[in-house]
Amino acid sequence: MTGELLRVMVCPPSNAGWSVTETAVAWRELGFQHAPHFSEATRQHEILCRLLADSGAAVDILPPSPSLTLDAVYAHDASLATDFGLLLMNPGKKSRAPEAQAHGEFGSQLGIPKLGEIHAPGTSESGDIVWLDSRTLLVGDGYRTNQAAITQMRAFLASRNVEVLSAPLPYGDGPSACLHLMSLMSMLDEQTILVDLPWLSVETVELLKARKFHMIEIDYSERDTLACNVLALGNKHVIAIEENVKTNQRMRDAGFDVGTFPGSEICINGAGGPTCLTRPLLRG
Repeated sequence: MTGELLRVMVCPPSNAGWSVTETAVAWRELGFQHAPHFSEATRQHEILCRLLADSGAAVDILPPSPSLTLDAVYAHDASLATDFGLLLMNPGKKSRAPEAQAHGEFGSQLGIPKLGEIHAPGTSESGDIVWLDSRTLLVGDGYRTNQAAITQMRAFLASRNVEVLSAPLPYGDGPSACLHLMSLMSMLDEQTILVDLPWLSVETVELLKARKFHMIEIDYSERDTLACNVLALGNKHVIAIEENVKTNQRMRDAGFDVGTFPGSEICINGAGGPTCLTRPLLRG
């Protein structure tokens, strides 16, 4: 998750239906804070895409589809990129289920094979999945991803020498809230993790300590503005939301180059940060 980002997929607000009245009207039931402001969301997303392109990454655009909801802009969740192909998720948020097939079809057009897909009773979203290294996958067990899905992931990856570990998630604000494992931790480089320490389970914290990770704590006054959601570009470069000034400074103090973009509309409104907005496809 921290190698040089070479190829990434995004879904602009226009392709996720943010400008379509019939789609945008569902913002309350999808958990957005307010009705989407399409023009401002588009402006903010375009800044993110420029940061990605300026870093040297090829940016692929997920095509529009009538089956997509506002949440499709958070392109990270519906598939997991592995060295063996895309593993399609079965989102715990049922309205997002069509996104997985959209990712699979687009991946096929890009020449990316499909490793497999998660089926019921398994539910899974990649916001709950963190690569601790190239052979260790840490998967959050909560309301969006369950043990049935984790068992299926183990079956797909065991023969490929990838260990799948389970990380219990807290109740938080309950099943209607968007609490992913990556809401609580972001890999910055191979040995550094940005964490919301009080919300991680004891089991997860002790695992990270045992593996000698250095943990940088977010400023807790910025928890609600997604301070812990940061995208690593490789080589000590990361992308974060500009609103989280204190946490961003902590990363800079630790030696990271922090590029920022405004996230009030595209991120904070829908509870999805820069990692959520991107589906990395290839890293160096």
